[in-house]
Amino acid sequence: MSQQTSLSLAEEQAFQLSQAAIQLDQSRGDRDKNIGPFAAALKGNLDTWVALCTIIAHEDCMLSEDVKRNLRRLAQFVADKTLAGVETVTNETIDSFININLQISEGLLEGAKS
Repeated sequence: MSQQTSLSLAEEQAFQLSQAAIQLDQSRGDRDKNIGPFAAALKGNLDTWVALCTIIAHEDCMLSEDVKRNLRRLAQFVADKTLAGVETVTNETIDSFININLQISEGLLEGAKS
């Protein structure tokens, strides 16, 4: 017998952000030898942020306008850095992406508990 657990939208986004952070961290070490996995991780991270922006744009999103505005700014930062080109993404930028993802993921999970 299997038990299925369904995640809330906030939990799902938190999971996606943490997975994107993990992929970025795991793929950065080999990017000099094989850029493909790192480029895919960057794209996956950007896709996650686009999805998050799509969710917060819905009128039924219960987040405050300040939180939505901050999330949009973070998404713009991620987009700007990513779209500048894979060769311009520094280790500091990757660290920023990872930290942002994990902090927002934690915030979404805390908010889901409320």
